[in-house]
Amino acid sequence: MTKKHFLALIFISTFFLYSCAKANTPNETPPVVITPVTPTTPTPPVDTFFYAKGADIGWLSQMEAEGKKFYDANGNQKDCIELLKSKGINSIRLRVWVNPSTIYCGTADVISQAKRAQNLGMKIMIDFHYSDWWADPGKQNKPAAWKNLAFDALTTTLYNYTKDVVSQLKTNGVTPTWIQIGNETNDGMLWEEGRASKSMANFSALIAAGAKAVRETSPSSKVIVHVSNGYDNAMFRWIFDGLKTNNVDYDVIAMSLYPSAANWQLINDQCYVNMLDMVSRYNKEIMISEVGMDYTKATECRGFLTDIISKNKSLANHKGLGVFYWEPECFNNWQGYNMGAFDNNGKPTIAMDAFLN
Repeated sequence: MTKKHFLALIFISTFFLYSCAKANTPNETPPVVITPVTPTTPTPPVDTFFYAKGADIGWLSQMEAEGKKFYDANGNQKDCIELLKSKGINSIRLRVWVNPSTIYCGTADVISQAKRAQNLGMKIMIDFHYSDWWADPGKQNKPAAWKNLAFDALTTTLYNYTKDVVSQLKTNGVTPTWIQIGNETNDGMLWEEGRASKSMANFSALIAAGAKAVRETSPSSKVIVHVSNGYDNAMFRWIFDGLKTNNVDYDVIAMSLYPSAANWQLINDQCYVNMLDMVSRYNKEIMISEVGMDYTKATECRGFLTDIISKNKSLANHKGLGVFYWEPECFNNWQGYNMGAFDNNGKPTIAMDAFLN
């Protein structure tokens, strides 16, 4: 064997041994290629809570029948509810009287106005006065047809009447979002039997009867109990402690607030303290269902409205449901009332801009 052949043999042997060793090595795992991912900002959950920016317009059909017209800032004549909507209003409150002396605020009028407002996208609050005319802290007169009823019959009549009106609304395609049982019931309603200072039990039974009618007829509607002077915590505790003692079923505590241009900051602060106490003490939702201020104080009124809306909205867990202006469309001293939010030319004042935010 020559030296050349010997070297060739050594090379072949070495290559053979390397190949055998390679064959016995486990398969190598290919390297993992990591593709960089661009981080995305998580989309915050959408808050679907509905906050009511409302107007009580119980006088509107009468104003229109008597020729009143409404105009935007440029002087263009507008439908009043459409004009209110353009100013941020999304809810309408309508009072209903049992047997009024005219057609206005009777059941048929309320149904007509509720359908009209709902067709424009508004949510509806129905405000039962349980009277033939105004019911407020100074007067809670029984309807003439109910005047001589014994208390049990009075309670049953209230229940049947409430059920009938709500049923008629539902038949006409209107399901109220809120139904108020009594108006500004600082000392009860349907006096004298339902006067709270004489019998909290009787007042509680009347509220319970109205609430029962709502639960049975329109279960999705929230039941409201309404008291004026939203800054008066002692009065609110007295009324709602009484309802609690008597196990009355309701959802919302509603307040009225009519400060002056000079004292609205103080009144709002006191109202806010009261709202916090009502939530803590009774675990109820809070609605400011009536507000107003002298129409000539539009700048101050805008500040008042902006602040009370903010305070109501700030209640934890969406306990603040909304703010309603009482008859903002009134102008030119209509019915002797000067706390609307339209000027004497039938145009919204800047006070209404508070509802745009």
